[in-house]
Amino acid sequence: MRVALDATPLVLGSGGLRRYVEELSLGLARQFPDDTFTLISDQTFHLDAHGVPANLCCAAAVKSRADRKWWLAGAALATKRHNAQVFHGTNFEVPLLPVCPSVMTIHDLSPWKNQEWHPNGTRAGRRTPWLLRLQRARCIITPSEAVRHEVLAHFGLRPERVFAVPEAAASQFRKTAPGENGSCGAEPYLLFAGTLEPRKNIATLLSAWREVRKQVRVGLVLVGRTRADGPAIESEPGLHLLGEVPDDRLAGLYSECAGFIYPSFYEGFGLPVLEAMQCGAPVVISRDPALQEVAGNAALCADSVSEFADAIRALLTHQELAAALRQKGLERALQFSWERTARMTRAVYEEAIGRIA
Repeated sequence: MRVALDATPLVLGSGGLRRYVEELSLGLARQFPDDTFTLISDQTFHLDAHGVPANLCCAAAVKSRADRKWWLAGAALATKRHNAQVFHGTNFEVPLLPVCPSVMTIHDLSPWKNQEWHPNGTRAGRRTPWLLRLQRARCIITPSEAVRHEVLAHFGLRPERVFAVPEAAASQFRKTAPGENGSCGAEPYLLFAGTLEPRKNIATLLSAWREVRKQVRVGLVLVGRTRADGPAIESEPGLHLLGEVPDDRLAGLYSECAGFIYPSFYEGFGLPVLEAMQCGAPVVISRDPALQEVAGNAALCADSVSEFADAIRALLTHQELAAALRQKGLERALQFSWERTARMTRAVYEEAIGRIA
């Protein structure tokens, strides 16, 4: 099989979209050495990985006139140039011109749920519904059953067109030895990792942490890039804003934190939750359906400031609870792998090739 994948998310320095394309493409190439996988984009991108298989190709961005209208013409022409049998739109988009069967990943419904999460609008919000109506994507992939059900209801698609394919934590996220990659100061700390944007509900986390800090000395570490519309966070004692950090440092932060707190209003999957669990961190999440689907019974759940504060206090004051959550998290993370994701994704490619649109 010859597959072209949209590599545009690899332009990003970090985040779940980049992680998805990177780990999926590597997983596909390693699991299916007789297939050819080509990453294409109209932008310059970099695959940040060691030991890239020979059957995974990174096509250089071609600055042609057609590429200026990438989704109208450029993507289709690049797909045809590489003789692909199927195109995978890894981020809400597929070519308007159907030169071969296409598969589209819809990560979540955030572009349509709340305008404050995307104040300037998004290309996906405008174009994706039309691409689906025109059946430019024969099959749809979602990262969770929760999002699959939302996609079916929101777009009115036939159930047999939409497949839930779970993601996984990357292998570099593992429990590290104390001090192996450095912690963040002498005092215990809570950790959040993810893009700092309105949807992540950072205000609730900050308020809950401040309530707990009145009684228990604990810091708060925020890791991730800040989006332009992200929250304004003032410096204060115990608060550490680290920005983007390399994976080995992040694995160390996960491993040594007193608790990983993920209060997001809405998620399609929630990769940082599995990353934290795979590193042995006890986890507290919001009651978002996708997060609960991913975490299973291996995390505490909360929504309000008081509930998050109570959950954090429980982690800090009940060692047996924290230890049990650490063990449950490790066991839960083992149920996910990028090898499984790759196998399930390729099965969707076969479905798209064999289906009459």
